[in-house]
Amino acid sequence: MDFKPTESEIKAINEIDTRSKIKDRIEAVKNAGGKLKFVTLEQDVFKNNLVLIDSLLPNIVAEIIKTFFTSALSSIKDLTENINKSNPLNYDTQFAHTFYDYKVKRFLTDVALGMTPSKVWTGIYDATGGYLVVKENGDILCYHIYNRNQFEDYLFVNTKLETASSTRHDFGKIFEENGQYYFKLNLQIRFK
Repeated sequence: MDFKPTESEIKAINEIDTRSKIKDRIEAVKNAGGKLKFVTLEQDVFKNNLVLIDSLLPNIVAEIIKTFFTSALSSIKDLTENINKSNPLNYDTQFAHTFYDYKVKRFLTDVALGMTPSKVWTGIYDATGGYLVVKENGDILCYHIYNRNQFEDYLFVNTKLETASSTRHDFGKIFEENGQYYFKLNLQIRFK
């Protein structure tokens, strides 16, 4: 974070316990003059898994998470469209390349086909033939590897971020480490 809060500010912010406490705490940090700035991912294995997919993917995921916790957006598609507009990584968009869409779709596909945050990802998919999706109404969708674009689009349109349990996953509070103040956020992706 970009500010030095007082002990009483930290205590007051960390004690916010509303239904949307993480968003409300971030808003309180902002109101106190602070600004969230991405530093790194907590888990090096996950960070390296993301870098394997794309060297700037940790920054893109951080922007998506920050947008989720500072807006009313939750669907991956809407969050990605939002960062497409703001272009936080300053990609050259003069030719209408869809940098963020492409990279997020690759990330979702790798997650769906075997990449996990805690295990070194080699790019080898667990599912080699295809992927079955059972919809709420009982319909079954089958995506084969040769339908990769359709599969990526399905994931992109049908996933969203969700706020995990902040107590179980230990995030969403200001903490100090070596004279710097941090606010850890969590990534949890679900089907809509």
